[in-house]
Amino acid sequence: MECLLGLLKVRVVRGLNLAICDPLTHSSDPYVVLRHGSQKVKSSIRYHSINPEWNEELTLSITNMMLPVKIEVFDKDTFTKDDSMGDAEFGILDFIEIAKQELSHIGDGAVMKTIHPEEENCFATESQITWKDGKVSQDIVLKLRNTETGEIILHLQWVNIPGVAR
Repeated sequence: MECLLGLLKVRVVRGLNLAICDPLTHSSDPYVVLRHGSQKVKSSIRYHSINPEWNEELTLSITNMMLPVKIEVFDKDTFTKDDSMGDAEFGILDFIEIAKQELSHIGDGAVMKTIHPEEENCFATESQITWKDGKVSQDIVLKLRNTETGEIILHLQWVNIPGVAR
Protein backbone atom coordinates (compact mmCIF):
# COMPACT_ATOMS: atom_id res chain seq x y z
CA MET A 1 0.00 0.00 0.00
CA GLU A 2 1.30 3.41 -0.97
CA CYS A 3 1.73 6.10 1.69
CA LEU A 4 -0.46 9.18 1.34
CA LEU A 5 1.69 12.33 1.30
CA GLY A 6 -1.18 14.81 1.18
CA LEU A 7 -3.83 16.23 -1.10
CA LEU A 8 -3.27 18.40 -4.15
CA LYS A 9 -6.21 20.70 -4.78
CA VAL A 10 -6.22 21.77 -8.41
CA ARG A 11 -8.57 24.59 -9.31
CA VAL A 12 -9.15 24.45 -13.05
CA VAL A 13 -9.59 28.17 -13.61
CA ARG A 14 -10.10 28.54 -17.35
CA GLY A 15 -9.06 27.69 -20.88
CA LEU A 16 -7.76 30.21 -23.36
CA ASN A 17 -8.03 30.07 -27.13
CA LEU A 18 -8.84 26.35 -27.23
CA ALA A 19 -9.19 24.51 -30.53
CA ILE A 20 -12.45 24.76 -32.46
CA CYS A 21 -13.82 21.22 -32.71
CA ASP A 22 -17.35 22.06 -33.84
CA PRO A 23 -16.91 23.96 -37.13
CA LEU A 24 -20.62 24.66 -37.59
CA THR A 25 -20.81 26.66 -34.35
CA HIS A 26 -17.13 27.79 -34.38
CA SER A 27 -16.82 26.53 -30.82
CA SER A 28 -16.23 23.46 -28.67
CA ASP A 29 -17.72 21.78 -25.62
CA PRO A 30 -14.57 21.37 -23.51
CA TYR A 31 -13.88 19.54 -20.29
CA VAL A 32 -10.63 18.76 -18.48
CA VAL A 33 -9.34 15.41 -17.22
CA LEU A 34 -6.54 15.32 -14.61
CA ARG A 35 -4.57 12.14 -13.99
CA HIS A 36 -2.00 11.25 -11.37
CA GLY A 37 -0.91 7.64 -11.31
CA SER A 38 -4.10 5.57 -11.49
CA GLN A 39 -6.34 8.46 -10.35
CA LYS A 40 -8.55 10.31 -12.77
CA VAL A 41 -10.76 13.32 -12.04
CA LYS A 42 -12.84 15.31 -14.49
CA SER A 43 -14.28 18.82 -14.69
CA SER A 44 -17.75 19.66 -15.89
CA ILE A 45 -18.40 20.45 -19.56
CA ARG A 46 -18.55 24.07 -20.73
CA TYR A 47 -20.75 24.17 -23.79
CA HIS A 48 -20.11 26.37 -26.84
CA SER A 49 -16.84 27.95 -25.72
CA ILE A 50 -13.20 28.11 -26.74
CA ASN A 51 -12.46 30.34 -23.72
CA PRO A 52 -14.27 28.40 -20.98
CA GLU A 53 -14.32 29.38 -17.33
CA TRP A 54 -14.56 26.48 -14.92
CA ASN A 55 -13.30 27.71 -11.53
CA GLU A 56 -13.73 24.11 -10.40
CA GLU A 57 -11.68 22.45 -7.70
CA LEU A 58 -10.52 18.89 -8.32
CA THR A 59 -8.56 16.97 -5.67
CA LEU A 60 -5.83 14.38 -6.16
CA SER A 61 -4.45 12.14 -3.40
CA ILE A 62 -0.67 12.26 -3.76
CA THR A 63 1.30 9.11 -2.96
CA ASN A 64 4.22 9.59 -5.37
CA MET A 65 5.61 13.08 -5.83
CA MET A 66 7.86 11.89 -8.66
CA LEU A 67 4.88 11.32 -10.98
CA PRO A 68 3.65 14.32 -13.00
CA VAL A 69 0.05 15.46 -13.13
CA LYS A 70 -1.26 14.89 -16.64
CA ILE A 71 -3.97 17.03 -18.17
CA GLU A 72 -6.12 16.30 -21.18
CA VAL A 73 -8.75 18.57 -22.66
CA PHE A 74 -11.60 17.01 -24.62
CA ASP A 75 -14.51 18.23 -26.70
CA LYS A 76 -17.72 16.47 -25.64
CA ASP A 77 -19.50 14.82 -28.54
CA THR A 78 -22.95 13.26 -28.38
CA PHE A 79 -22.79 10.55 -31.02
CA THR A 80 -19.05 9.98 -31.52
CA LYS A 81 -15.96 9.58 -29.36
CA ASP A 82 -14.96 12.83 -27.62
CA ASP A 83 -12.29 14.76 -29.54
CA SER A 84 -8.90 15.46 -27.98
CA MET A 85 -8.20 19.19 -27.74
CA GLY A 86 -4.63 18.79 -26.46
CA ASP A 87 -2.71 17.71 -23.40
CA ALA A 88 -0.06 18.93 -20.98
CA GLU A 89 1.67 17.82 -17.81
CA PHE A 90 3.53 19.36 -14.90
CA GLY A 91 5.80 18.05 -12.21
CA ILE A 92 4.89 18.44 -8.55
CA LEU A 93 8.20 17.54 -6.87
CA ASP A 94 9.32 21.13 -6.12
CA PHE A 95 5.82 22.09 -5.01
CA ILE A 96 5.49 19.20 -2.55
CA GLU A 97 9.04 19.52 -1.22
CA ILE A 98 8.29 23.15 -0.34
CA ALA A 99 4.86 22.25 1.09
CA LYS A 100 6.43 19.65 3.39
CA GLN A 101 8.71 22.24 5.04
CA GLU A 102 7.89 24.07 8.26
CA LEU A 103 6.94 27.49 6.88
CA SER A 104 5.15 29.22 9.76
CA HIS A 105 8.11 31.62 10.16
CA ILE A 106 7.92 32.74 6.52
CA GLY A 107 6.23 36.05 5.73
CA ASP A 108 2.85 36.01 4.02
CA GLY A 109 3.12 36.33 0.24
CA ALA A 110 6.71 35.04 0.12
CA VAL A 111 7.85 33.55 -3.18
CA MET A 112 9.42 30.18 -2.38
CA LYS A 113 10.52 29.27 -5.93
CA THR A 114 10.02 30.46 -9.50
CA ILE A 115 9.69 27.91 -12.28
CA HIS A 116 10.48 29.08 -15.81
CA PRO A 117 9.10 27.74 -19.09
CA GLU A 118 11.53 25.25 -20.57
CA GLU A 119 11.54 22.72 -23.38
CA GLU A 120 10.88 19.86 -20.94
CA ASN A 121 7.82 21.44 -19.29
CA CYS A 122 4.50 22.74 -20.60
CA PHE A 123 4.61 26.09 -18.78
CA ALA A 124 3.53 29.00 -20.98
CA THR A 125 4.76 31.60 -18.46
CA GLU A 126 6.91 31.57 -15.36
CA SER A 127 5.15 30.26 -12.28
CA GLN A 128 5.79 31.04 -8.63
CA ILE A 129 5.30 28.72 -5.69
CA THR A 130 4.17 31.01 -2.87
CA TRP A 131 3.34 30.96 0.83
CA LYS A 132 0.11 32.90 1.35
CA ASP A 133 -2.52 32.76 4.06
CA GLY A 134 -0.74 29.83 5.70
CA LYS A 135 -0.82 27.71 2.52
CA VAL A 136 1.55 26.75 -0.27
CA SER A 137 0.02 27.59 -3.63
CA GLN A 138 0.98 28.03 -7.26
CA ASP A 139 -0.68 29.58 -10.30
CA ILE A 140 0.18 27.82 -13.56
CA VAL A 141 -0.48 28.58 -17.23
CA LEU A 142 0.10 25.48 -19.36
CA LYS A 143 0.46 25.43 -23.14
CA LEU A 144 -1.42 22.48 -24.59
CA ARG A 145 0.54 20.01 -26.74
CA ASN A 146 -0.71 17.96 -29.70
CA THR A 147 -3.00 20.75 -30.84
CA GLU A 148 -2.64 24.00 -32.75
CA THR A 149 -3.72 26.32 -29.97
CA GLY A 150 -4.80 26.54 -26.36
CA GLU A 151 -3.74 27.12 -22.77
CA ILE A 152 -5.11 26.00 -19.44
CA ILE A 153 -4.87 28.08 -16.26
CA LEU A 154 -4.66 26.20 -12.96
CA HIS A 155 -4.26 27.11 -9.30
CA LEU A 156 -2.60 24.53 -7.04
CA GLN A 157 -2.89 24.30 -3.28
CA TRP A 158 -1.40 21.71 -0.95
CA VAL A 159 -3.34 20.17 1.94
CA ASN A 160 -1.37 18.37 4.64
CA ILE A 161 -3.16 15.41 6.18
CA PRO A 162 -3.19 15.40 10.00
CA GLY A 163 -1.04 12.55 11.29
CA VAL A 164 1.03 12.31 8.09
CA ALA A 165 4.67 13.18 8.74
CA ARG A 166 6.05 16.23 6.94
